[in-house]
Amino acid sequence: MTLHSPNVALIDKHLAAYNAQDLDAMMACYAADCVQTAPDRSVTEKSANEIRTRYVKAFAAFPNNRATLKNRIAVGATVADHEHVVRAPGGEEFEIIAIYTIKDGLIGRVDFAK
Repeated sequence: MTLHSPNVALIDKHLAAYNAQDLDAMMACYAADCVQTAPDRSVTEKSANEIRTRYVKAFAAFPNNRATLKNRIAVGATVADHEHVVRAPGGEEFEIIAIYTIKDGLIGRVDFAK
């Protein structure tokens, strides 16, 4: 099933920018006050600036990192992606769920689950 909505289009744009490691395009998807949480639900970043800092480090450490969308559920202002992440060819791999909450056309919150 193909999902079509402005919220899904935003997350598609975000995922493409993430996979291209295009930090500016990726960050254009976030609200300035976006909050991001770890799988234990603790808040890890409290603003787009903190999220940018996180991904500057992550992209430097894992220049071949890619996420493949395995499944998506979109309801209202929430888009939940099940992704398979590969850090590098032959490197670490893991499954993650990213739950995006959209606020005023931008990502306002991301909750990760493993």
